[in-house]
Amino acid sequence: MPDLSSHLLQRIANRKAIVGVIGLGYVGLPLIDAFTRAGFTCLGFDIDSKKVDSLTRGQSYIKHIDSKRVSDWNRETGFSATTEMKRLGEPDVLVICVPTPLDEARDPDLQYVTGTAEQIAASLRPGQLVVLESTTYPTTTRDVMVPILNRSGLKIGTDYFVAYSPEREDPGNPNFTAAGIPKVVGAMDEISLQVARALYDCAVAGTVPVSSCEVAEASKVLENIYRAVNIALVNELKMLFDTMGIDVWEVINAAKTKPFGFQAFYPGPGLGGHCIPIDPFYLSWLARKFGHTTRFIELAGEVNRGMPIYVITRLAEFLNEQSKPIRGSRICVLGVAYKKDVDDPRESPSFVLLELLIARGAVVTYSDPHVPLLPAMRHHHLPSMKSEALTEGFLAAQDCVLIATDHSAFDYELIVKHSQLVIDTRNATANVKEGRERIRKA
Repeated sequence: MPDLSSHLLQRIANRKAIVGVIGLGYVGLPLIDAFTRAGFTCLGFDIDSKKVDSLTRGQSYIKHIDSKRVSDWNRETGFSATTEMKRLGEPDVLVICVPTPLDEARDPDLQYVTGTAEQIAASLRPGQLVVLESTTYPTTTRDVMVPILNRSGLKIGTDYFVAYSPEREDPGNPNFTAAGIPKVVGAMDEISLQVARALYDCAVAGTVPVSSCEVAEASKVLENIYRAVNIALVNELKMLFDTMGIDVWEVINAAKTKPFGFQAFYPGPGLGGHCIPIDPFYLSWLARKFGHTTRFIELAGEVNRGMPIYVITRLAEFLNEQSKPIRGSRICVLGVAYKKDVDDPRESPSFVLLELLIARGAVVTYSDPHVPLLPAMRHHHLPSMKSEALTEGFLAAQDCVLIATDHSAFDYELIVKHSQLVIDTRNATANVKEGRERIRKA
């Protein structure tokens, strides 16, 4: 084994290796938490100076990583954060956790991956391990990132090491932290795989080695396609069952009593989060390059993207029953985070719902205990808003309350009791007993 890999393996085993994490968001911070708990010193990199300043003060900006943990990193392990990418040569390990969005044509946008790789190449030194965790299409590591890193003049597998290990973070899930989820690991060569496995074995529940970076990349895309297709299926069934007067939630609850052969997925107002609405289209794009079509993926995307329109159409029907148009109606959207009990608004369908309502002339407000100010989003243009308190008077003044995210903090008994009309897209009001005549499912 080359001396450089032996030296790095020894530093990892002794917890002397410094772990650099690039991208201090919903993936990067939990990963830092896992490595610091394992005894490693971490150095965080981000272009957002506000994030760096917050972490330096010991303050977290992500709900499921509390500020005490950040203070513990600073005090116990010497953690620090920086915007200075010239310091990328300091860590022994560099883990890339940058966004991989879609562009306006719904094609992969790898500008953050390539930009990060270029910055790493400028300071890459012998003995470093570079791991890409950002979700992407198979061949990205080999065909996009590695050629950029090779501009350093160093030889992969001898002078430096490269692996791909997809993130598996589930924000807001207390049962599965970053440290508690097994990590799939693929690498460019056997030595890189050995070094990457040694690193992750120190910090997570276990590693699942695979034969290549491409297999690791494909495994992550498969996980998200599986969920996207099944969610599209129940969304399509929901629309059919609504027409037939059948409650899809009752159907799912009945079906999931079968102890084998069925996994429950649930409908909603659209897909949210950074992974499921985006990642399947990475594979669709790659398939087109190889002359293939991915009909399941494309159809699932079509169904899921159409759900906000369906919800607004149903809302209009329910308001019409009360002789009210959408234009001029006061409508409050409950929840702008993409899923229950998190503060993550990425790709949330609530932003589409708000846009559709505003375009139709509604007087729109929102309430979300986890998102006090409506954040600016790259693909949405909404006015500045702050979360409204759900008082009895505020609820009574609304023509309609639209439940888009079923946060536990919402008092659904209170909401139903004092609202004129409640549109429930999440079955959040299932246990409300009084006032059910004011509830409509959509």
